Amino acid sequence: MVTRGVVYVHSSPLAVCPHVEWALARVFGAPVHLQWTSQPAEPSARRAERSWGGRPGTAAQLAAALRQWPMLRFEVTEDPSPGYDGERFMFVPARGLFRAGMGAAGDIQLGEDRLRALMAEARGPEALAHALHTALGTAWDEELEPYRYAADGEPVPLLTQVG
Repeated sequence: MVTRGVVYVHSSPLAVCPHVEWALARVFGAPVHLQWTSQPAEPSARRAERSWGGRPGTAAQLAAALRQWPMLRFEVTEDPSPGYDGERFMFVPARGLFRAGMGAAGDIQLGEDRLRALMAEARGPEALAHALHTALGTAWDEELEPYRYAADGEPVPLLTQVG
């Protein structure tokens, strides 16, 4: 069983870039050489991305490997595959790691049980809206958005458009 996904390292200090490659190489079992470019949102940082193919669950391994460096900003996606839901991981230093199920179009999926629990626990419409934003990773998305642009000013392909 093979699935695919993308690793986006949105922001890494230059000195940490080789360590990121080594961490990815440990997961993939082969050397990894990323093409690092400058990060306009953080001039002293670098950014890189890589498509990957591997076993279901690889995205979780990649996210675990990258979160060893709390100064990174990254996203890892894994497409759904037969018998496995897709996943999306986002990490920002001040918030930590966010994980959610991901549908075939790249959108975050919230299950029926999770939605029912959010509705049952919410004490009014504002509390429900806050709980939904948290479950959808809105704060992570907002913090990562300035970093999602490539060095030439062109937007990085949206996660929902990853081929």
